[in-house]
Amino acid sequence: MANAWKKHQPTNLLTPKPLLLLFVLSLLLLTFFFLSSHPSNPNPNPNLKTLILHPTDNIPPFNCYTTPQSHPIIANLVEGLEYPFLYSLSDLGSLPEKPHKNIVRILKGKPFRRPDISVTVQEVLGKMRGEGKTGIFVDVGANVGMAAFAAAVMGFRVLAFEPVFENLQRICDGVYFNRVGDLVTVFEAAASDRLGNITFHKLVGRLDNSAVSATGAKMAFKSNEEVALQVRSIPLDELIPESEPVLLLKIDVQGWEYHVLKGASKLLSRKKGEAPYIIYEEDERLLQASNSSAKEIRDFLRTVGYHDCTQHGTDAHCIKKN
Repeated sequence: MANAWKKHQPTNLLTPKPLLLLFVLSLLLLTFFFLSSHPSNPNPNPNLKTLILHPTDNIPPFNCYTTPQSHPIIANLVEGLEYPFLYSLSDLGSLPEKPHKNIVRILKGKPFRRPDISVTVQEVLGKMRGEGKTGIFVDVGANVGMAAFAAAVMGFRVLAFEPVFENLQRICDGVYFNRVGDLVTVFEAAASDRLGNITFHKLVGRLDNSAVSATGAKMAFKSNEEVALQVRSIPLDELIPESEPVLLLKIDVQGWEYHVLKGASKLLSRKKGEAPYIIYEEDERLLQASNSSAKEIRDFLRTVGYHDCTQHGTDAHCIKKN
């Protein structure tokens, strides 16, 4: 009789377990109706101005979501920056005899050594932000993104050019690691003074370094073996409209700097206050290997209004004062 009495007792719906189940079901229904009535926002940061570029069918932006995932991934935080970021190595060194210095640092529990260009980019852009300036950072010869991410983690929009596929994969790693997919636009191309194709020379065993000049590639990276490959080239003026403000243009292309600058004549001809700050590598040996010279670059820059250039190691910094 006792068991029968318990069997026919009414179920108490106010016990904790049924209440919890009811709450979860209600929450799921509310979420479903909310998502059905509110289309997803394609821009994860609605306050972020979209990067406007000239339309081009020749070279679409590189899509990190459709490219094969790189492996192995060896990434780490960079030391000693005001705005830290992570980047992924491409050149691993000659393992196990002579691993890359940053791999050794990982094994010692240290972050990656900070690249000088990352420090410089953050200092220049930080000063411009303090002056109330806004605009994009253009990174030509992006390599694995050490300059691009230095700007992106500060909140600046970045337009990056890199023709080496292995480097593009590492840039994609950094886009994921640093959560900057809405800030970084990458092109699998070499910036130059003409639209088309150009022969690049990639060093065997040095996946992260290449140059247009075979002699320049061997000279810059102390290697005797390289392979030639065809990559697409595009002038910056073909992509960047006059309405898009550019704060900083960084060029590091192992001797091809003159051609990049010539392909940006319209951009560089903007008036004072609108023309970008320029940082470019000025290595006379590499320039001559690409049939140009430091003098030729300086002469060209003066024709578009850049009369003030200063040397910082092997880099030249140029601004327009008039």
